[in-house]
Amino acid sequence: MRLEYEREDDMIARIGKPLIVAWCMLVLCAVALDAQTTRTGWEPAAPRDSILQAGIEPTDPTSPDRYPNVWSLDILISNDGFGLGGFYRRSFTEDLSGFISLTVSEAKDDREFEYIDPYYGISYTPGKLNRFIVIPLMAGIQYRLFREDIVDTFRPYVNAGVGPAMIYQMPYVDFVDLGGGYFEAQQVEFFKSIGKGHPHYTAGGFVGFGANFGTERSNIFGINFRYYYTHLFGEGLPSLYNSRTREVSATKKDFGGFVISLNIGIAV
Repeated sequence: MRLEYEREDDMIARIGKPLIVAWCMLVLCAVALDAQTTRTGWEPAAPRDSILQAGIEPTDPTSPDRYPNVWSLDILISNDGFGLGGFYRRSFTEDLSGFISLTVSEAKDDREFEYIDPYYGISYTPGKLNRFIVIPLMAGIQYRLFREDIVDTFRPYVNAGVGPAMIYQMPYVDFVDLGGGYFEAQQVEFFKSIGKGHPHYTAGGFVGFGANFGTERSNIFGINFRYYYTHLFGEGLPSLYNSRTREVSATKKDFGGFVISLNIGIAV
């Protein structure tokens, strides 16, 4: 019973922390946008009568023709932890655009549970055999919704992408022979494990929805909710082991899931 409570508490913590961080990031973006609205990125429009007399149509400073190219940094938050990425987006019309994105994030087995040593403050995961880093390269489209019905400071959209993905497998523990048939599992430091890893390749995709905020499109602030599908065919990769026999007790095939992406960038 105590173990079940510990697992429930651990699951609540893993889900709650990313949502709290996402909320804090949104508050910071809102404060930045509020400060941004005190200045303008273009000259005030001339009176309509003078424009009509001159035979010139007024220009929309938020039109995608003004800033067709977008470069952005992505901060990824999921149940597996944090990640980073970036994307380039090109506007084709007022509603449709295409993009290319590259992200790097960690993936964990759903059956593993992390503990913290109360004496040394060191975190460890009993029975964990390997770490996994997922690096998808996606190309896709983004379509803006309700452009004529919603104020321009809130620009919702849907997006989707497909492409190749690399899953980099790195050892979490090394087994050291102590002699006499005894072995000890020693945790491998993260950066040392990178040199001991090897890649696996597959394909994947995602669908999502989100919104960009603000009146000045030269600065990009937004949030995107995505669901990634990244499946590795075959027997999967070993993720957990039996601490008594040192045999593989679980493998992992699915490396996707729900991700919150915070976008901060610039349009040119």
